[in-house]
Amino acid sequence: MDKLFDFELTARLLGYDFVLTALLVASVLGLLAGVLGPLIVSRNMAFSVHGTSELALTGGAAALLLGWDVGNGALAGAIVAALVLGLLSRRSSDYDSVIGVVLAFGLGLGVLMLWLYKGRASNKFGLLTGQIVGQDFASVALLSGCAIVVLGLLAALYRPLLFASVDPEVAKARGVPTTALALVFAVMVGAATALGVRTVGSLLVLALMVTPAAAACRITASPLRATLLAVLFAEVSAVGGIILSLAPGAPVSAFVTAISFLIYLVCWVVSRARRTRVSAA
Repeated sequence: MDKLFDFELTARLLGYDFVLTALLVASVLGLLAGVLGPLIVSRNMAFSVHGTSELALTGGAAALLLGWDVGNGALAGAIVAALVLGLLSRRSSDYDSVIGVVLAFGLGLGVLMLWLYKGRASNKFGLLTGQIVGQDFASVALLSGCAIVVLGLLAALYRPLLFASVDPEVAKARGVPTTALALVFAVMVGAATALGVRTVGSLLVLALMVTPAAAACRITASPLRATLLAVLFAEVSAVGGIILSLAPGAPVSAFVTAISFLIYLVCWVVSRARRTRVSAA
């Protein structure tokens, strides 16, 4: 416990280049998670994000086994998963069952590939729980390029995406290409999720992609304010999680999930207090 609050060690570690690189990566991830999160929540895609992150693990495990770049493998796996899930689950009633089926198959395949990999155990563990030492120039370049593409697409498609998320039936009746938008958005979410695997890990990247946005949506109904709050909450969770993990050398994901859960808990209490006041009035 003393090591957890070793501020002197934490300050010293913050001077290392690999830590600064990890903080930069976390900042970009927080931005991506914050802007995509409210749409993920409004479209009820939390389970889809979980499924995509697990299949990003499969792609990363395949890359590890073949000696390729893990980040590119995870990205490819997540994008393929997003397309497969979008194409197989055309009806909303099929969505959860299709995700469950594809998730189970992909995760089993990923476990087999990790078992076949005879390299360092830390590489396997890092795919599951994240590691800050895995960030290098190639990781930053891949993350930055994907972030620019995702943010550009989101800026161009935000209004029809928001319309299709809030009222899909009316949007479809108005001529909005809801199916095509759903596929494009699924790929954007898949890319952002895959980019978080190396830092947060495939098991708990859901905490960064969904929890900050869910907390923001608890205290505001405005899409703009929800997005701004989600970005703030995601940045605090991602950057704060890395800083807190430095001294004990623990997995980043444990601290990211703890911070994001605490933020959600506070927002839940605030929303309950507001409802109580309104009911009393």
